[in-house]
Amino acid sequence: MDNTVESITLTDENGENIEFDVVTKLDIQDKEYVIVVPKDEETDEAIALKIISNESGKDILVTVDDDDEFAIVAEAYESLFAEEDSELN
Repeated sequence: MDNTVESITLTDENGENIEFDVVTKLDIQDKEYVIVVPKDEETDEAIALKIISNESGKDILVTVDDDDEFAIVAEAYESLFAEEDSELN
């Protein structure tokens, strides 16, 4: 996935399109993840999605269902923003 993507539109299980702002893209252990938040909504909750390639080589986003994998992504995300906060102070 391109590192300059600022927003994406995903289709939920009801077939509705929902737009998300991309907070950051993470490369962890040879895997790529994207952290997104719903566009135009006030929320502190971010969603972690894994970027994988389908059979035709196109990037698709899937939820991170494995608890251990999610913990690794969450830790990397928190570390990234802790570093940015410390640089601002």
